[in-house]
Amino acid sequence: MTDYVASPRHGSAWITGASSGIGRALALRLARAGWSVAVTARSADALQALADEAESFSGMIVPFPGDVTDAAAMAETARRIEGEAGPVALLVANAGVYLPQGGLAPDIAAFSTSIDVNLKGTVHVLAPVIEAMKARGRGQIAVVASVAGYRGLPTSAAYGATKAGLINMAEALKFDLDRAGIRIQVVSPGFVDTPATRDNPFPMPHLMDAQAAAERIVAGLTRPTGFEIAFPRRFALQLKLLRLLPYRLYFPLVARVTGWTGKGPATQAGP
Repeated sequence: MTDYVASPRHGSAWITGASSGIGRALALRLARAGWSVAVTARSADALQALADEAESFSGMIVPFPGDVTDAAAMAETARRIEGEAGPVALLVANAGVYLPQGGLAPDIAAFSTSIDVNLKGTVHVLAPVIEAMKARGRGQIAVVASVAGYRGLPTSAAYGATKAGLINMAEALKFDLDRAGIRIQVVSPGFVDTPATRDNPFPMPHLMDAQAAAERIVAGLTRPTGFEIAFPRRFALQLKLLRLLPYRLYFPLVARVTGWTGKGPATQAGP
């Protein structure tokens, strides 16, 4: 086990999915703390606006536009960041999409996109960064998953499956990365007020804003111990307890809490 905590004196931070939501808020938070923050997303304009906003900070934000679904492009981006912004001491693999899926009309394209961005996209940035960190004998990686990965929830068949995969992947990688001096953590947020969540057709308990989420993540990253950064704590604990329930109790309880019980029989295909 490694208790390494990356700092600006060790190199740069790289955040993917940085054009909005948690990624954007976290980039600003780290730049204020003196980090040179490489940011990646598909929108070059959004990344430049983010860099401009940080001009007066003690650190800086450097745009590296790109698409995480392109493995070759991410390998080249990692190489460029290492050369232009400094060795990647901290990676926050945050890029992701949330495409709600009802169970009666599965959208194959939405499932494919979710897997390509959330799961494969994370692997595409992890691989080159791990290679560089391995050579240096140290590094810190945070994989942004979700409490939706704990267990199946309504409308999250695609999203939850990828987030569950990320949690499992980070757990599995930890065994070898520990031996190489690379610290890996998993971030499991609850409901965060972002464009991706605003159309959810169910109650979102303990909803928090992106800035508050960024603060929770930074607190977890700078703590020398702890594998998972889960928040809000009470909500995350409640969902973890649900994992202990047998299916005969789990399904009716979640259907009632989310309002699915009151929907009645399905009369048409679709969410």
